[in-house]
Amino acid sequence: MAASERPPARPDERSQERPSERRAAARTAVVWAALQEALGAGGAGRPLDVLDIGGGTGGLAVRVAELGHRVSVVDPSPDALASLARRARERGVEVSGQQGDLSTLAEVVGPASADVVLCHGVLEVVDEPAAALASLRAAMRPEATLSLLVAQHHAAVVARAMAGHFGQALAMLDAPSGAPVAGGRARSGRRFTRDELEGLLRGAGLEVLSVDGVRVFADLVPGSLLDLEPGASAALVELERAVARRSEYLPLATQLHVLAR
Repeated sequence: MAASERPPARPDERSQERPSERRAAARTAVVWAALQEALGAGGAGRPLDVLDIGGGTGGLAVRVAELGHRVSVVDPSPDALASLARRARERGVEVSGQQGDLSTLAEVVGPASADVVLCHGVLEVVDEPAAALASLRAAMRPEATLSLLVAQHHAAVVARAMAGHFGQALAMLDAPSGAPVAGGRARSGRRFTRDELEGLLRGAGLEVLSVDGVRVFADLVPGSLLDLEPGASAALVELERAVARRSEYLPLATQLHVLAR
């Protein structure tokens, strides 16, 4: 799972946020806004059954539970699930945690069990992305929504170059976009282009509803600017939202967030 998905704070709360929270808000605002819209539209005011694959310690799952939905997390790490249970207790919500992964999903949760499936930062590390999407599709009820967050190929080339790893950036130019990427700390795994991701989703029998570019500028802006410049974090969140669905900026996005049905 990617870093915890915290929704952006209201303006009157931002002055009380720690610097790390301001940076996190800038990185997650687009995903959270799209997800809240999907949860509201899909539920029409009723609680939904939400399945979070690879949800780890529950940074996103607990937030979704706080909206009144029934949330289950499936994750291979017992330590992460223990942290999830503690987080849920501290926030006063119930979140079910079960040990497993995409290969055991059918046995853990059963078919057609979820109204919304969250799969954030997982498709990059599976052996067979197409098979993984088929497993996710099987867990979805009719008219269910899939929220898929993946690392984007083009931005990974830019990130390698800006870090001074020019050889790696050059190698990535001609590497298949869905192939595992070597090199870099904590950045191994697959990277996807929009076309490839949409093709995989169509192959799994899913209709793409929206594609957002996530962290178009947030990973390029110096953290010190957000920490020291008044109003910078709020302005960056607004900018990220403004460019999320502008195709000309999509190649710069660190991640792609897709809603599919």
